[in-house]
Parts: sequence; C-alpha cells; structure tokens
Amino acid sequence: MSNEQERAELDRRARQGETVVPGGTGGKSLEAQEHLAEGRSRGGQTRKEQLGTEGYQEMGRKGGLSTMDQTGGERAAQEGIDIDESKFRT
Repeated sequence: MSNEQERAELDRRARQGETVVPGGTGGKSLEAQEHLAEGRSRGGQTRKEQLGTEGYQEMGRKGGLSTMDQTGGERAAQEGIDIDESKFRT
C-alpha cells in the first residue's frame, strides 16, 4: 500500500470518528488530528514563537484583564492601561 493510500485510509477512519493519530482526539479528519496532536504536544510554545516573547507577554497581560462582560482590550482602554500591540509579531 502506498503512502497516499495509507493516508486516504487513515482519513476515512478519522472521518468515521476513530482516533488514528496519538493525541488527535476530536479531530474530524487525518489532517485535523495531526494538527491537534502537534498543538497538544507543544502547548503554548507554538503561539509564543508566532508572537515573539514580548508579544506573548503583552497578550497575557491583555487576556488577564478580560472579564465576562468585556474583552481585555476594552477593559484596558476603559482603565487607561497601555497594551503595546506593536510587539505582536505577525
């Protein structure tokens, strides 16, 4: 069986609800399960790499201000807290 055939078979099984990738629980396709498994194993490290260290810290500061009624950005603006979004790498 070729690699392409194997992937197609695993994708078919994943679409039927079977977990075919360790750590891919909940994924509705082979690709989704692969992404879930990668994200779980690396945790917040992937996001930190995407944003950079300073951006990740700013994101945490902003998230810590959120409430049930307001986003972190809304509350920061209301209370005059400066969140430097220029530190977020894209």
